[in-house]
Amino acid sequence: MRKSLFSLLCLCAIAFSGAVAHAAQTADGYPAAPVSLVVVYTPGGATDLQARISCMVAQKKEYFGQPFVVLNKPGAGGQTGWNWMMERGSRDGLTITAYNMPHFIAQSIIYKTKYSVDTFEPLANWGADPAVLVVAKNSPIKSVDDLVTFARENPGKLTINGAGLYVGHHVATLQLQKDAGIKCTYIPEKGGTDAMQSVLSGKVMAGFNNLSDAGRAQDRLTILAIADVKRHEFLPDVPTFQELGYKGVDDTSVNFRGYAMPKGVDQAIVDKAAGIVVKMFNDEEVLRRMKDSYSPMLILDRAKVQAMFKDKQAKLQELLQELNKK
Repeated sequence: MRKSLFSLLCLCAIAFSGAVAHAAQTADGYPAAPVSLVVVYTPGGATDLQARISCMVAQKKEYFGQPFVVLNKPGAGGQTGWNWMMERGSRDGLTITAYNMPHFIAQSIIYKTKYSVDTFEPLANWGADPAVLVVAKNSPIKSVDDLVTFARENPGKLTINGAGLYVGHHVATLQLQKDAGIKCTYIPEKGGTDAMQSVLSGKVMAGFNNLSDAGRAQDRLTILAIADVKRHEFLPDVPTFQELGYKGVDDTSVNFRGYAMPKGVDQAIVDKAAGIVVKMFNDEEVLRRMKDSYSPMLILDRAKVQAMFKDKQAKLQELLQELNKK
């Protein structure tokens, strides 16, 4: 009896201390407990790698003054993790997510997701990672024209993969199909790592992947073109689709990455966290490690990200309606 009573008192004490800690979570004391960063893709991919770089530096230099850890929740091209974030993510500023755009916006337009531009509180943007079209080194496809020719001569037999449905890679695939007048089978993978492995193993003929992932695997694959409006400094010899005559493949699929909280967090905490995150992204060690890993940086503060969200929402609404016309 005494043991049971003691156990109950301990549980009550733990619950009470948790309630006090939660109640005491104010902007002045933020954060009063460890912070989790939800990454909605598999470990080892571009988003995970880049998030871990920032987390490692944040931990090392105590930007938050608390442990800052990555929590992977992959599935359905990001939908599993972002839906979880909106349903179960805490509203005390201790649960942050890494967003990927256009991914989450396109998915919220096409599907009945629990997230949208109206449910995220952006903190800051750290990167802009263009999609690139890749094939294995031993592939008979040596150029975008080769790929298009095969698709025209073999309708529906060309397989192209990417890191999920209605992520940037899928958008780039839809643009290429529309512009080149071809049909292919798009294969959604769990993340960029799985997508890359399927290309390298010959499971699929080609894939759209992140410049950062492809840049680190140049010895094993051929990068045919970049879905952007200009060449990138990390891959100066890789042409854009537009240079090659595919004018409809632009920079819409560029993967913007950053941190966000779910709506409902106290505004003063959001503002404080945003200030911490911008400083962290600008840290010299973060910048160096990102560059060493072929990870393109584009640091934008909260106000600029909010404006970008609204702009992308309007453009993607129109674009996806057009691209999905039968």
